[in-house]
Amino acid sequence: MPVGSESTPEGAATAHGVLLTVAYDGAPFCGWATQAARPTVSFALRQAVASVDRSATAMRGASRTDARVHARGQLAAFDTELLIEPRGWVHLLNAALPSSIAVVRAASVPSGYDPRRRAQNKRYSYTLLLGRLRDPFWAGRAWRVGYRLNQETMASEAQALLGTHDFVAFRSAADDRAHTVRTIRRAEVRSARSDPRCLEVIVEGDGFLHNMVRIIVGTLVDVGRGRLRPGSFSRALASGNRGDLGVTAPAPGLCLERIAVVDEALAWWPAVPPAID
Repeated sequence: MPVGSESTPEGAATAHGVLLTVAYDGAPFCGWATQAARPTVSFALRQAVASVDRSATAMRGASRTDARVHARGQLAAFDTELLIEPRGWVHLLNAALPSSIAVVRAASVPSGYDPRRRAQNKRYSYTLLLGRLRDPFWAGRAWRVGYRLNQETMASEAQALLGTHDFVAFRSAADDRAHTVRTIRRAEVRSARSDPRCLEVIVEGDGFLHNMVRIIVGTLVDVGRGRLRPGSFSRALASGNRGDLGVTAPAPGLCLERIAVVDEALAWWPAVPPAID
């Protein structure tokens, strides 16, 4: 019997949901969403779940991270008829997953629970390495910027993002969604606590368009190096023109830190969430 499972009277099994918080190194993967003949995070998770329950449903993710983008707090759910406690799912799935993916915690939820529809706040971080020389410890985890940046100017520029705006200019050409209004609650540029050579850009809001955070970071870098004039964000919000913004930052510096859902009172195991400030 699987770890944490319980016996069920014949005919009594009913489908219920399992919600996972997942952390992963995005470097080996072509993003979250399953793609034919390509390694993806959701496919690896689905394989791990199938090793425990072949009849479990497909994985329902909260955010479709791109290739080489990392996560500490991705949410994903699936349905199963097995009566396994959240603790059991954490241990069973981690035993079946590659070292680049880990289930951080799990909770029981109703059948059909969709974390994408329940999400009310997402937090991303982006790491900039301010150094002319490469550092193998930051390879694939930061954008190495080889020139000086004005942190104060960047922090001031970021404040224009706060509030509810139409961010139609802040998306890739592949994003054709009709609704482009989003609310940004936090936009911060700070020195990294782990390494004095690094800056962190923290962006938090109710949702993001495709490449939106990377366009924000690339524009902040262009403003910080003097390539773009301050006020670029305000101009782009007014014009809706992608040309008023800067470059799109490379994917590897981006990390999905946390997704808050409307039901934060869920009985997670372990109960204490990962420490993210």
